[in-house]
Amino acid sequence: MERLHLLSVALGLAALAGVNLYLTVFATGLAIHFHWITLAPQYQSLEVLGNPWIISISGVLYLLEFFADKIPWVDSIWDAVHTVIRPIGGALLAIQVLGHPSPAFTVIVALLAGGTSLITHTAKAATRLASNTSPEPLTNIGLSLGEDAAVLGGLTLVNLSPLLALIVFLIVIGAFYYFARKVLRTIKGKIGGTRKKLDEPVNRNVSVQ
Repeated sequence: MERLHLLSVALGLAALAGVNLYLTVFATGLAIHFHWITLAPQYQSLEVLGNPWIISISGVLYLLEFFADKIPWVDSIWDAVHTVIRPIGGALLAIQVLGHPSPAFTVIVALLAGGTSLITHTAKAATRLASNTSPEPLTNIGLSLGEDAAVLGGLTLVNLSPLLALIVFLIVIGAFYYFARKVLRTIKGKIGGTRKKLDEPVNRNVSVQ
């Protein structure tokens, strides 16, 4: 049962890291440093996140992401850069949760956590790519604030009930896979429409010549 709780916390943090790695580390570090949460004995390895240096660096990086996340297309570039960073960060967080278990269990959890972070990162990146086809920036701002709120809410749920948090994250990931095709079709349709409009003047010039 203890390993199941550890796995729930590890995968929960990994899922949130896929959405916003820096906010996940920053908020968790603050909560540990100021004793807003009390770590159970099995989670004492997470105490390192309360280190002032880790809090400061993750806070600065989160501040950069906070502004980059609200600018159309800049957010997609930022997501592209973090396609590797977020899964690796999620895997490292999960390993830190485990402390020092058996090497085989560590490798298994690291693989699961990296995959979980990649899935949630892909969901975020695909949603942002779809929203960037909208001509107004309010969609990006709303999505960014909603994602930050979801991360903070997710961290609270992980702290209160790790198993419930894991179930919620699995449902959300399943829902993403269900709607992923529709989102991708929307993106392709809008990109195709844009290309068609850009090609029209060229075609008219060719016909006149």
